[in-house]
Order: sequence, then structure tokens, then C-alpha cells
Amino acid sequence: MTLEEEIQKRRTFAIIAHPDAGKTTLTEKLLLFGGAIQTAGAVKSNKIDTATKSDWMEIEKQRGISVATSVMGFEYKDIKINLLDTPGHQDFAEDTYRTLTAVDSVIMVIDCVKGVEIQTEKLMEVCRMRNTPVICFINKLDREGRDPYELLDEVETKLGIQVRPLSWPIGMGKGFKGVYNLYDQKLNLFTPSQRKLKDDRQEFENLEDPELDKLIGVNNANQLREDVDLIEGVYPDFDVNEYLDGKIAPVFFGSAVNNFGVNEMLDTFIKIAPAPKSRKTDVREVMPDEPKFSGFIFKIHANMDPNHRNRIAFLRICSGKFERNKPYTHVGGPKPLRFSNVTQFMAQDKEIIDEAFPGDIVGLYDTGNLKIGDTLTEGENMQFIGIPSFSPEIFREVINKDAMKTKQLEKGLKQLMEEGVAQLFTFDMGSRKVVGTVGQLQFEVIQFRLKNEYNATAEFAPMNLYKACWISSKDKKQLDEFIRSKNRYIARDKDGKVVFMAETKSWLQMVQDNYPEIEFHFTSEY
Repeated sequence: MTLEEEIQKRRTFAIIAHPDAGKTTLTEKLLLFGGAIQTAGAVKSNKIDTATKSDWMEIEKQRGISVATSVMGFEYKDIKINLLDTPGHQDFAEDTYRTLTAVDSVIMVIDCVKGVEIQTEKLMEVCRMRNTPVICFINKLDREGRDPYELLDEVETKLGIQVRPLSWPIGMGKGFKGVYNLYDQKLNLFTPSQRKLKDDRQEFENLEDPELDKLIGVNNANQLREDVDLIEGVYPDFDVNEYLDGKIAPVFFGSAVNNFGVNEMLDTFIKIAPAPKSRKTDVREVMPDEPKFSGFIFKIHANMDPNHRNRIAFLRICSGKFERNKPYTHVGGPKPLRFSNVTQFMAQDKEIIDEAFPGDIVGLYDTGNLKIGDTLTEGENMQFIGIPSFSPEIFREVINKDAMKTKQLEKGLKQLMEEGVAQLFTFDMGSRKVVGTVGQLQFEVIQFRLKNEYNATAEFAPMNLYKACWISSKDKKQLDEFIRSKNRYIARDKDGKVVFMAETKSWLQMVQDNYPEIEFHFTSEY
């Protein structure tokens, strides 16, 4: 198969949602359709014998939430699908933001009872920054939810994107009969609690067919006919190019927990979703069909296998063919790197591969050479851009509770920060270590993992800090003078970049006014 053919058969996307919208359940059902797993497990029940495949970390199983991005690959109808299941909880949003830099499109899950929630809005903002194509899946139709038209209006208003229904529900909750696929003109009848996959779709190119009345009842059939007429009259025809440009979001309805409506969305997704796209570097734009390999690290995870302490860097391949055991340039690194252990993932399960292509996500076993944002190439000196760290919102000082385990604590903090779990700032004065996060729950995760994975005990003491600002200046003398005069508030991030730690919003504003030649940045990529 040629490089171009390999590229065209790939779809790399993330599933994003507010917590409890059913994102992980939908992921599981997509894996079922792809034959990647054989049985479905309930996400929140601790009594089941099969845990949800994409939530493998111990703390995730205990809490019933996703706290790390899982990477899964499977084939469906000759299409290679690379699926990234992201954390829904807002405390782990930064992991999701970074993951969105590694995908070509997104499926956004919305709860039909709760509608568009605050975290959904924040995630959509990140998608809009890159004009990422978005498909909406309105979930939990087996429950009594809100009116479908009302939900569509809310998506348009709150998320700032035009919508176009490509499937339509017949009833809701106890009266839910199924969905009509407007894209393929097929009816799929609902059977509650479908544990096994079955295709019960019937084609209805003409909704006036009296057979429809027999299948779903006269009232439901008449309502469906009215709804389809209204949709076709109010909403514009679906334009694939507008979807690919991020201007319009196709909408599907279903019930992920019942395996329902997922098939319609997946079949349409593989037809319309983009194949791997071009990526920007600090030098030029890289096209996926270029013969030479390039890619970037967007996630690092230590200790995926609790029996073998290891560190895996997740690489998004952007161009060319990646080959196992071939030396590649680590841009900015001291020497070329060669990887003999290259894996592709089915959540925690993984297999060794010899080659991979643009759009693929591979895991590289790493001893500490790689960090988030690093670029690997076949010799070209360029850096992929667009993977920033955001200024944290909560700051805590690290207090070591066991002086005998100082080395374990330092190793644990270093590895967890390289994973992007949170950010570590070390003050120039006194070498105090401060962890910055976007949510309180991250401190619990760090504390849990330090204890269970590194045998280190730490507490986190609150600090009176408002913002971490990366600083720069065209005038090196002025920058050096600023660092000297504000030494008490100067820290370094994990990469050694200079950071000004502001205590209050008003004080930061005053410092900015007093030092106009100093630039204050709220992301690490400036």
C-alpha cells in the first residue's frame, strides 16, 4: 500500500465531553463495533467483572471517572481508527487540551437531560482555536430529556457553531422508538438494554410508506414525517467541506449505554471525517504525504504497567513512515534516538509494531529523554508548535513528609510533571517546590500516585499565589534587572524557563505597568 493510501484509510479523533455525559461508555461501544473488545462493562459499577477498557488507572476505577487520556486503535470497515478518550473532569482539562493538538477531528458527547454544560463550552473553545471538525452525539435518549430542537438551539448558541442533524430521534425516554438516519435514509428501531450488537436497520427512502405506521405507530410516524420536513426546510443541506472547515457540526442522537445510534454515527464518521491533516512547525507547514518522517510528543505516561515501572511517550506521526529501530533526530536533543520497543494501544493492552503512518499514535518506551512538545524528524531541524502549558489556577507548596524518601519524591514529581499531570515551579530563593494545577482533584491524584507508584509521602500546603507568568524581554539587561529586583517571586518551570509568581491580580497589573519592557505570558509557548 502506498503512503497516500495509508494516510487516506486513517481517522484520528478524540472524544470529549462534560463529566457523566457518557463519553467513556460511547468509547467502549465504538470499540465493540470495531471488534476491539468483546463485552461491554458498566462504567460506574464496582461489581462488574470487566472494567471499562479505557479507564485502567487504579484511581480511575475507584472514582469512576477518567483522569488520563487513553489511546486506542482499531479497524472498522477497512478504516484504521485512532481514538483518544480524554478526561471529562475540568480538573484534568489541560491533558485534554494537549490531546486536541494530536487529533484531526472530535466527537463531542452531550447529555440530552443536562444539555450543554460549562466544561463542554471550554473544550469547544479549544476546538475553535484550530477549527477542528466536530461531530455532536446527543446521548441518553433512553431517558426523559429535553426537546431535541431546544438542544440543537442550545448547541448553536452556547458553542457558537451551526448544527445540522444527520439523525433524528423518534420519541424519548420510555417512549423512545429509535432514530431515523437522515444521511442514509434508514430507520433503526430501538431495543432496550442491547448487550450484543445487532443491525436492525430498515431503509425508508419514502417516509410515506404505510409500513412505517405499522413499525412505530401512526402517531410516531406522523411526528417523524413532520420533523423531517421541518429539518429539511429549516437547516441547510449538509456540506462536508463546511464540516471539515469547522463551520458546521453534524448531530446524531442515541443511547451509548444501549449500543444505540452509535452505529449510524460511526458509519457516517468514517465517510466524512478528515484523514490526517497538515501540521505547523516553527519553520514551515508539514504535509502528511511528505516522504520523510516527522512527529511530536503530546503525552507521557509513567507506570502504565504496575508490575514493570516504565515510561511511555505518545507520538503523533505527522508525515512519512515511522520505522522501528531506525535512528531519528530528537530536535533540540543531544543525540539521535532509536526505538526498538514501539507499541500501538488498545487502552492498557499493547502490541509491538514495526511501522506506523501519519495519523497513527504510537508509544515509545523512553528512559527520560523525551518530554511533552518534543519533535522527532528524519534530520530536519524544526519544531511542531501549538502544545502550550497554561498558567495554573491553584498553587500548593510540596511538603516532604518522609526525609528518608527524598529521592523517591523528587523522581516521582519529575516524572509526573513530565507527563503533564500538573506543573512544577522551583523558586530561585530557597528552592521551594510549588505545584500548580487547574483543579483541586489533581493534588489528590498526585498524592495517590506518589504514594502508590514511588513510595513517597507528600502534603500540599496552600500558597497565596494568583498567577504564574512566563516572562521575556527583547532587552536582556532589563530582564536580568527585573529578575534580580523580583528575586523573591522568581521561579523556574520544569524546562528551566523563568516564571514570575504573582500574588494578586492587582499587584500583577501594577508590576506590568511599572515594567513595560518586560513581556508577561500566560502560556509557556510564546
